[in-house]
Order: sequence, then C-alpha cells, then structure tokens
Amino acid sequence: MNRAPVMQDVARLAGVSHQTVSRVINGASSIRPETRERVLQAIDRLGYQPNRAARALVSGRSGTIGIIATASTLFGPTSIHRTVNTAARRAGYFASSVSLAEMTREGFEAAVDHLDRLAVEGIVVIAGHDEALEVARSRSGRTPFVIVEGDLSRGRRTVGVDNVAGARMVTRHLLDLGHVEIAHVTGPLDWAESRARAEGWRAEMLAIGLRPMEPLVGDWSAASGYEAGLVLAAESDVTAVFAANDQMAIGILRALHESGRAVPEDVSVVGFDDVPEAGYLIPPLTTVRQDFSAIGRSAIAMLTAAISGDADHVPSLIDPELIVRASTSSPGRTRSGRP
Repeated sequence: MNRAPVMQDVARLAGVSHQTVSRVINGASSIRPETRERVLQAIDRLGYQPNRAARALVSGRSGTIGIIATASTLFGPTSIHRTVNTAARRAGYFASSVSLAEMTREGFEAAVDHLDRLAVEGIVVIAGHDEALEVARSRSGRTPFVIVEGDLSRGRRTVGVDNVAGARMVTRHLLDLGHVEIAHVTGPLDWAESRARAEGWRAEMLAIGLRPMEPLVGDWSAASGYEAGLVLAAESDVTAVFAANDQMAIGILRALHESGRAVPEDVSVVGFDDVPEAGYLIPPLTTVRQDFSAIGRSAIAMLTAAISGDADHVPSLIDPELIVRASTSSPGRTRSGRP
C-alpha cells in the first residue's frame, strides 16, 4: 500500500462496514466480541491510525489513553506494558506510549504534557523504583492516573500483584520441604517489588520462629544472581535460595553448578515471574507466576472507572501462583530421590 490506510481499508480487511469500524473505534458496547476482535486485528495489521483530533472535536472524547514507562528490558515491566496496551484496545481505547530513559521530574512532566496535547483521557504509569513512583504521585491535574506497582498502602489508584503473598508462598513451600536455612537474593532495594518480596520471605521465616539470614542484594540481572550464587555456594548450611526474579535465579543456577553444588539435591532454587524459559532450564525452575494479563485488565478497568467519575472502584492486589518444578526438593536428597 503506497498510502496511509483509511477506515474503508480496515472495513474491507475485516469484512464489515465502515460504520462498524467507526463504532469499534469509538468503544460502542453493541459490537459483538468476535466482530470487535476482527476489526482490531485489521487495524493492527494495517497500522491504521484514526484522526484523534477530529474525533475529540465531534465527541468530546479522544478514545486514547497514555502509558508512561521507564525504558526497560526486564520481563515484568515489558510484560505489563504489553498487557496494558492490549487491555486498552479491548476496552475500545487506543494507547499512546512514552518510554523514558530515566524517570526524572522534568522528563515525566514533559511526557504528561505530550500526552495532554494528544487529549488522552487517562494515563497508566508503569514504574517500579521509588524515584519514579514519587515523581508520578507528585503530579497533580485533571487527567486521571493509575500507577502499576502493587502497593495499595501508598496510593488510591494502584494495581499490581501481591508480592508479599507470593514471597510467603515460596518460603512456605521451601519450609514444608524441610529447609530451615533459606537464603534470599533481593532485587534493588529502591524498588517496591523488591522490598515486598523480601518482606514476605522474612515474615514467613519469623512466623515459625526461624531467624532469617542477612539477604544478598542483586540488581535483577542474571550476572548479579551469579555473583550471589558464588557466595552462597560456599555456605554449606544453605540448602535453599529464593531469588527475587527468575533472571537472578538463572545466574544462581550456573554459579551453583560451577561450584559443584547440585540443584535440587544440594540446594533448592526458586525464582519469581515465571519467564517463558523457566520450564526449560536444567533443572526446570520453581517460580511464582504473575498474571500480567490480569494486571493489564485491572489497570484499564480502574482507569476507565476514574475517567467516568466512578469513585467507588476499590483497588485490590492480584493473587500470584506458585509453579512447582524440579529445582526444589527436600534437603539432602540424592539424585535417585532417596536420602
């Protein structure tokens, strides 16, 4: 196609009328789900961009939401970004994203100003570390915000996974297997998720009267997990390690292997996130699965409620799921499974 696609092109590809395409774009509730999906797929395939300014003049609504995120290759933030975008489309909104190299006050204000010029109806902020969250919360204005971070104690419009519950679930699993010396490798401590996962591990240990050892601090990377794993490999009393994300767990697996410590026979290893590769490692990794699709849906549901003026939308954290694989077992077991 040698020109920009128009609404008629979308209608032709989707096999519907241009009026149906218009109703999908404007979020009409009378469209059948399968028809809406077909139109959205045609829009994606063609790269069609509706005239937001014209729509806003006619309807008083742009049908667009903004997403502000820090530029990141980490599995969690990138997964959330994708699912928020998908959920927005399902709700009849287009999403305009701004990725910031770092979340400074000036950069955040510039991003909001840019999105305001696009007449967005609301903004989702995907930010994990404290500076980014503080900047996001300090912004005042008429545009509704939802922050994806998973800490309901610090903001009314907040969504995310219950990281404390996920960490307690992991620790309880290891305790039930008979481990008592359970090490923890945290993420950066200026991230809310990192502190919440450390809090859950510590609380579960203390709940049965065990004194948790001092955690090691990583930076979410496999390299930092590898460095922590070399330290832990020399600790003969440690029989289990809980890493705050799967990337660090992968580094720990390699360090233990190079140090002659078998997993799970000598040391059990658990991660957090359930990255797509987790089930294909040697051994397959026990981890905590986050429902990123549910996070995206919850963020958009909260934002659309705020856009419509619904003050009664009560936020709640999303329950994680423990995925048990072969990287955990009772301490002191041989490869044959016998003590």
